[in-house]
Amino acid sequence: MTRNKLMSRKFWISVAAFLGSIAASVAGLAMEEKWITITGVICGMLSAAIYAACESAVDKAHVDPEEKE
Repeated sequence: MTRNKLMSRKFWISVAAFLGSIAASVAGLAMEEKWITITGVICGMLSAAIYAACESAVDKAHVDPEEKE
């Protein structure tokens, strides 16, 4: 199961988005721009939430057909 997660495009897009948001937060701190920092933090949380929602939707779609009835 872990191997499937590491091969998932959704996972790597989420990781890239999270790292990008951390970079934005650090840049905001370095430039003393609080709004850039806040935006980076919010985007980091959103990328994790979106990934969790996508995985939940995929898991729900893979429910055994007998359980749907």
